[in-house]
Amino acid sequence: MKMTTIIPALAFATSVFCGACSEDGPVTNPRQDNPSAIEKEVGFARGADVSWLTQMESEGRKFYTSGSDRQEMECMQLLRDHCGVNSIRLRVWVDPKDGWNNVDDVVLKARRAENLGLRTMIDFHFSDTWADPGHQEMPEAWKELSFDNLKSAVANHVNETLTALKNAGVTPEWVQVGNETTPGMMLPVGSVDNPVQLTQLNNAGYDAVKAVFPEAKVIVHLDGGNNQWAYDRMFDILENNGGKYDMIGMSLYPYWAEQQGETGGWQKVADDCIANINHLKQKYNKPVMICEIGMPYDQGELCKQLITKMMGTDIEGIFYWEPQAPNGYNDGYNLGCFDNDAPTVALDAFKNK
Repeated sequence: MKMTTIIPALAFATSVFCGACSEDGPVTNPRQDNPSAIEKEVGFARGADVSWLTQMESEGRKFYTSGSDRQEMECMQLLRDHCGVNSIRLRVWVDPKDGWNNVDDVVLKARRAENLGLRTMIDFHFSDTWADPGHQEMPEAWKELSFDNLKSAVANHVNETLTALKNAGVTPEWVQVGNETTPGMMLPVGSVDNPVQLTQLNNAGYDAVKAVFPEAKVIVHLDGGNNQWAYDRMFDILENNGGKYDMIGMSLYPYWAEQQGETGGWQKVADDCIANINHLKQKYNKPVMICEIGMPYDQGELCKQLITKMMGTDIEGIFYWEPQAPNGYNDGYNLGCFDNDAPTVALDAFKNK
């Protein structure tokens, strides 16, 4: 998801984090002796990226069921019980200045998801902040490293994060090595213009994932699921240079496609994405996941139609990006699917899968 600014986070204040906070930001709960006995679903992933959740809770935000008889409910449970969500996606930043999305914060959220019987996707940005097509900035601490040491830093970061999750009793089903890496990752070193180096950085992450969780599916994730050319470029690079990956991930935002000149409406964007999915599966023989999807919060019915349409194609799942975010959150994000802190009809599509 494309984001350019982020509001500085407040210190943890809500009771949900009692005993799990420090002055330096979010930290993890210790591993519980009795992990969740809830059996996880298998098959199609009906997902939500809720990486903002701990930050939102620290700001005092609460979440409610829809309808006239509004009931307050913890967000992940609300998504599970009232929206059909069975999977959670969480982004990881290397050294974020406010602590959000660091290893400790990710483990805290992942443990909560695990206790609800939700499956988990971990999304490595390999940055201290947002990584997307317009921002693939190397972590500050890695900028002066040699290339060999940079590969080691990637591997160590993945290993540290996944080992912390493993020690907390969380087993991710999917792991992204990079986020919306359409131009490459950790630019300029891992640019698509440096295909060998890009592939080696990707493989360093892949191997580190498999060393901790051999069964996890490693995803290479690009934006613009309707843009076949960009996907051919990336996956040709990986195929031609010994790249390792298990699954192709994509983002699908009709809003952003329209901002870039698409004039056919969301239906045209969806149709082009479906054609691209079919093309990629045939060309590279890899499964495809929609790792991010979203439409403006006040277009819930249209968003429901979009998700329903995409669920009808041959993909492994769909993850809505930050559905719980209110309109305008963090300086302008308006593609969530909650209104007045309650779900719109957008995720009703998940109830039929």
